Amino acid sequence: MSDVAGFRRVKWAIAALFCFLGFQYATWAARLPALKTRLDLGAGELGLLLMACGVGAAASFPLVAVLMRRLGSRRLSLASALCLVALLAALSVVPNYPLALLVICGDGVAVGCLNVAMNAQGAALETEYGRTAMSQLHATFSAGLLGAALLASGITGVTASVPAHFAVAAVLLLLLLVYARQGLLPHTANPDTPKRRTRLTLPSGKTLLMGCAMAFGTITEGAMNDWSTLYMKDVVKAPSAVAPLGIAVVSVMMLLARVRADRWRGRWGDGRVVRTGSAVAALGLALALPAGGVVPTLLGFACVGLGAAAVTPCVYVAAAERGSDALALVAAMGTTGLLAGPALIGFVAGAGGLTLGMATVAASALIVTLTATRIPWRDRVPVPAG
Repeated sequence: MSDVAGFRRVKWAIAALFCFLGFQYATWAARLPALKTRLDLGAGELGLLLMACGVGAAASFPLVAVLMRRLGSRRLSLASALCLVALLAALSVVPNYPLALLVICGDGVAVGCLNVAMNAQGAALETEYGRTAMSQLHATFSAGLLGAALLASGITGVTASVPAHFAVAAVLLLLLLVYARQGLLPHTANPDTPKRRTRLTLPSGKTLLMGCAMAFGTITEGAMNDWSTLYMKDVVKAPSAVAPLGIAVVSVMMLLARVRADRWRGRWGDGRVVRTGSAVAALGLALALPAGGVVPTLLGFACVGLGAAAVTPCVYVAAAERGSDALALVAAMGTTGLLAGPALIGFVAGAGGLTLGMATVAASALIVTLTATRIPWRDRVPVPAG
């Protein structure tokens, strides 16, 4: 019973970090219109501002790998989370566009650090207690996004002040951090990556396969988030009130699947879950595109949310078992996929139409399936008690 209680205590502490990251990101993203107005930005400048966050996260790989070896995942989690609170405060009062770019790029670097460190904590939790948890941890990230959106909606109904909004958000973030600090594992780098080694080594072929699976998995997720509504409106000809249901169906199915996916992992193993899930996503979307119509399209989108939900959690676990360098590289490749995916689909859609762009999303999911056949997955572990 004590092991079960300890597992739950640590799991919820790590979950607080995942919730923290989702909440922090959605807080400033929800106030982009206000920041755009205050800094007098055009559409291109705003796009570059968003790009700066992704570039910072993707470029953080060398720094994260070194910090993971020197600090370990617990201390790096706490330090990068504190940086994110400070950067959120700075963004609320930043006076000009160049400084805003610098702050957002720094935010991306801190996101990269926290992303690797908290996933290392999640992988260590599963190893320490022999129970699956990673998918549920990723579900709390989605919960953080939702909570931040609700807070933004509530506060903007009272005041338009961005500093006031971000101050309230900072207090909530610090409370999450205090809660997380009490239960995090004293987990450091993998024994295969000792602290003494300061230079990065070339990644193995297996690590690159994991990075490929992560990149195409995040391309699938990111493209659906950015293009599903437009596809519903322009291709399916759905009414304006129905078009947003595309992203809603994907998000809800992904959240529900992540809540349950740890049991699937415990029953069938990570490899089978990833291969089957990505195949369901690819096949469901591929069949929906020629069928047309609102209902078939929403069913296809639901298959993507259901099938892609467990891909990134499982790949993070596999990468963490190969050491902090592998985890940092795989996380950076995932961020690159998330950043490049929507732009890639836009390029394809511009050349051959949005249907072809969505077919590219199905192809990305299929690549995950093929790649997953070559990745060394962990053995099945028992599902969490209770």
